[in-house]
Amino acid sequence: MPGPRTLTPDLLATLRCVAWHGRGVGRIPTLPGLLDGWRLVPAARAEAEGAQAVLAWGRKPSAQRAEAWARRRGLPVLWLEDGFLRSVGLGADEPPLSIVLDDQGIYYDASRPSRLEALVQLPLTEARRQRAEALQAAWQAARASKYNQAREWTGQLAPGDVLVVDQTAGDASIAGAQADAGSFRRMLDAALDEHPSATVWLKVHPDVLAGRKRGHFADLTPGQRSRVRVLAAPVHPAGLLAQATAVYVVSSQMGFEALLWQRPVRCFGLPFYAGWGLTQDELPAPARRRPVEGSALVHAALVDYPRYLDPETGGPCSPERLLAWIGLQRQQRERFPAEVMAVGFSGWKLASLRRFLAGSRIVSGSAAAAQTFAGPVAVWGRRAWPPAEPRRLLRVEDGFLRSVGLGADLVQPLSWVIDGRGLHYDARRPSDLEHALAQGACDGALRARAQRLRERLVAADLTKYNVGQGGWQRPPGDKPVVLVVGQVESDASLALGSPRIRTNLGLLQAVRHERPDAWLVYRPHPDVVARLRARGADEDEAGRWCDEIVADPPITALLQQVDEVHVLTSLAGFEALLRGRRVVCWGLPFYAGWGLTEDRLPAPRRGRPRDLDELVAAALIQYPTYVSRRTGHFTTPEGALDELLAWRAEAASAQSRLPGWRRLWQAARRAVLREAVAWRRRQVPEDDDFVKNGDEFPPGPVN
Repeated sequence: MPGPRTLTPDLLATLRCVAWHGRGVGRIPTLPGLLDGWRLVPAARAEAEGAQAVLAWGRKPSAQRAEAWARRRGLPVLWLEDGFLRSVGLGADEPPLSIVLDDQGIYYDASRPSRLEALVQLPLTEARRQRAEALQAAWQAARASKYNQAREWTGQLAPGDVLVVDQTAGDASIAGAQADAGSFRRMLDAALDEHPSATVWLKVHPDVLAGRKRGHFADLTPGQRSRVRVLAAPVHPAGLLAQATAVYVVSSQMGFEALLWQRPVRCFGLPFYAGWGLTQDELPAPARRRPVEGSALVHAALVDYPRYLDPETGGPCSPERLLAWIGLQRQQRERFPAEVMAVGFSGWKLASLRRFLAGSRIVSGSAAAAQTFAGPVAVWGRRAWPPAEPRRLLRVEDGFLRSVGLGADLVQPLSWVIDGRGLHYDARRPSDLEHALAQGACDGALRARAQRLRERLVAADLTKYNVGQGGWQRPPGDKPVVLVVGQVESDASLALGSPRIRTNLGLLQAVRHERPDAWLVYRPHPDVVARLRARGADEDEAGRWCDEIVADPPITALLQQVDEVHVLTSLAGFEALLRGRRVVCWGLPFYAGWGLTEDRLPAPRRGRPRDLDELVAAALIQYPTYVSRRTGHFTTPEGALDELLAWRAEAASAQSRLPGWRRLWQAARRAVLREAVAWRRRQVPEDDDFVKNGDEFPPGPVN
C-alpha cells in the first residue's frame, strides 16, 4: 500500500483541486467560499478530476476514514476545523465563517506539530505586532467570541472572583490537549484552593445549555456548592472575561479569549495557546514550543492560520472585516431587552420583526396581554396605544431604503425603523430621529461617512422603493419646472404631519397659486398608480391644476431635471435634498425645520440648524435598522445599498427573461394580492385614536 505523499510548500502553492471524503465536509455550504480558488470534488471523482489532496475534518472518525482513504491512494491530507471567530449562531445552527487549514496536524492535538505552531514562531516584525495589537483591541471593542448568539451577562463579578470554564464531555480538544475528565476536577479544586475568599463562577458550554451534549460538573459537593456559582443560562463570554481576576481552563478557546482580554490564564491541558510562556500550565510544554510575545500568538491565530468568509459577499475577507461584521451583530442584538411582545403583526411582518429584533425573543400577544407584560411592546406604525414610557413602546415602520418593490406588495424590507419615542412622521411629538438631530453630535468621521453614502445613493439612483420604468424629458422653454409629489391620502404621515393641507388636490392648488408661471408636474403615489391604495379625494381633477401628470418613470428621473420640489410630508422631499434640489414643505416631514427646506409651517422644536450630511447621518445611518436579504443578519446602510443595486439588477434581468404567460400570471397574482390587502383593511380599519388623542401642533420640547 503506498504511503501518503508529503504536502510540500511547492505543492501547497500550486494546489487547485482537493477531494472531500464522506458526506459531512461536502455539506458545508460556506466551504467553497472559504477555499476560494480551489475546486472541490467528491472522493468518487478524485482520480478523474485530478485531485491533489484530501480534506479531513479535525480528529473525528470521519477524518480517520478520510486519512485511510488518502493513504491508500498516496494523496496528502489537509485537516480542517472551525476558526476561532466562527459565526453568530452555534455550529448546529449556522455554517462556519472561518476555518483553519493545516497540512501538518491540527491545532488542538498537542501530540504532534501543527501549522499553527510554526506560524507562532515566525519573526514578529513591527507591522505584525501592530496588526496583532489592533486586532486584540478590536476583539474587545466588538465583544466577540467564537460563537456570538448569546446575550451579554448583566451580572457583576466581585473583585477577586475567578472564572472556571467547562467543556462538553468527549470533546476532541480535551484528549488532544492530553487531558481527561479528571483534569476538570483538578481545575475546579485548584480555583477554590488558590482563591479561598473568592466566588468561583462556573461557565457551562453553550451546547450543554442547548441540551445537545453533557458537561463535566453534573454533581458538585456541598462544599463546592457553597462557593461555586454555576452560570446555567446562555451567557456571552465577553462580560465575564472583562471582569474575571483569573480564568481557569482545560483546553477551551475561552482561555485564548481571556488572553485577548489580558487576563491571567491557568491551563490544565495543553491547548494551542499554552506552552508559550503566556499561561500558567499544569502540564509540561512540548520542546517544540518556546516562549513568545503575546502578539506573535495573536497574529498567528487570527491572521496567518485561519481563512475568513465575508458573509455578505460570499468571498474571502480579512479578519478585521469579519470581526467588524460580528461586532455589528453583537451591538444590534443588545439594543432591546431579552423579550419583546409583538401586538397586531400579520404573519409575514412578524417573521420580519424577528429578524429586525434578533437577539430578543419575540412573543406574540394581544393588546390586553401586553398591559401586564414586563418588557417592551412592539406595534406597527400609529396603532392606538395608551401613553407609555420611552422604550416601553416600540413603534415599527418602513425605513428610507426599503426594497425593490412596494411594501403593499408584501416585498420583504431591507430596513425598518424601531422608534422608542414616537414616529419620524408624527410631527406632534419627538421621535428617536428628531432626538438625534436636536441633541446628538455628528463628528467628522460620521459626517464623511454620510457624505460618501449620499453620493453613492445619488450616483446609483436609489430611493425607498426603487420602482418605475422608462424616462422623462424636461419640457422645452424657460419656465421653471416644479414637481408636486402626491401621497396616499389615508397615510398616517398626513394626519400626523400636515395639519393644514391633507389632500393632493389641496397641495396642487396651493402650489399653483404660489407658482402661477411655473410648469407643474404632478407625480401620483406609486401605490395609487399600482391600485394598491385608493386615489385621493377629487384627485381625478389633478390635471386641472398642473401641466403634466407623470406616473411611470422612477422618481429619480424627475428629481434630476426639475428645479424645485413641493411636498406635504413625502419622503421624495428628502430624496430631492440629496440631489441638491430646492424643497418646499407644506407639512412637517422629519427633514423640515433644520434649515434645509423652505417651510410653510413653523417647527419651533427643530430650531437647530443642520447641514445635509448631518441629516443623512441621522436618517440613514443612526435611525434605521438594516437586515441583509443574503444573510438574514444585520448589515450596514452601505451593505444595504450594495444589496439594493444587486436586487434591482436581478429584478430587471429576471423580468426580461420571463415568458409572456408568466408575466400574465404575476400580474394576476398581484391583482389578487391587492384585493387581499384591501379586504384586510376593510375588516381591520386603522384606529384614529392615535391621531385624535394626540398632542396639538406644534408639539412640546424634545426629550
